Amino acid sequence: MNSHLESDLLRTFVAIADSGSFTRAAETVHRTQSAVSMQVKRLEDATGTSLFDRGTRGVKLTAPGEKLLGDARRILTLIDQAAASLRGEPLEGAVRIGIPADYGPTILPRALGNFAKNNTGVEITVRCGASADLNAALSDEELDLVVVWEETIRAGSEVLLYDPTVWATSESHCPHEQDPMPVALYEHGCWCRDWAVMTLDQHPKDYRVAYTSDSSEGLKSAVSSGLAIAPLSRRMIPPGCRELTKEDGFWNILDSNVVMRRRSNVPSPVLEEMAAAIREAFQAPLADADVALSQVG
Repeated sequence: MNSHLESDLLRTFVAIADSGSFTRAAETVHRTQSAVSMQVKRLEDATGTSLFDRGTRGVKLTAPGEKLLGDARRILTLIDQAAASLRGEPLEGAVRIGIPADYGPTILPRALGNFAKNNTGVEITVRCGASADLNAALSDEELDLVVVWEETIRAGSEVLLYDPTVWATSESHCPHEQDPMPVALYEHGCWCRDWAVMTLDQHPKDYRVAYTSDSSEGLKSAVSSGLAIAPLSRRMIPPGCRELTKEDGFWNILDSNVVMRRRSNVPSPVLEEMAAAIREAFQAPLADADVALSQVG
């Protein structure tokens, strides 16, 4: 394998991965389709593997292609940041991002802090909401970048971390040992409630709904106080609480990944800078997340 990966090849590779089409990627990188095909061949020769599966409905990343995509994005972001720094040009413009409410109080401040260090002239719009709503807003071009949960990784998604939804309990109050077992759930109409109830119905122990809330913060309060067990993403389990594991007779409510998706037709330094800030925020664990993760090994 040739270890020299040119940035132009990586830009073309990312454009194809985002658009799912050699033709649309050619428009994005301002090259002919034949030139794009040649660049892909050079990149595949350099990596020693096939990066795309070609089909009648477009192209999809192979497993090695999925692995390269995240690294390619980071490399290009660093190159763009270095170039902008040397030119002394502050970023300007606007960026609209969406993120699940679970990460609003934790990841979002860190991401915005990372971004604002050198980009005070950018106008930022943030929307917190459910993954389905954020994906719809991205498709409708109401948002430029979203962080969402995905059980099955889609083309163009960058995996930030694996963060399953699990049952959480208070270490000191142990409500999971009560009979019937008190549980806290999201209000009706939430997909997470449906999945949680499904796992409860398969559990041999009787339960009762002791608490409902329309937010993850409300569920965290119920768990922290010892009022009930509750479905929470593993990363969001509060201090003094722990995940209920198979040894306790429980299992994951939903195996899901946190991914970042962006509008493929609006590549810009502002968007890349925000993506890098969000990526950095997820890569640096928060103190309470570290406690929760240490409890589950």
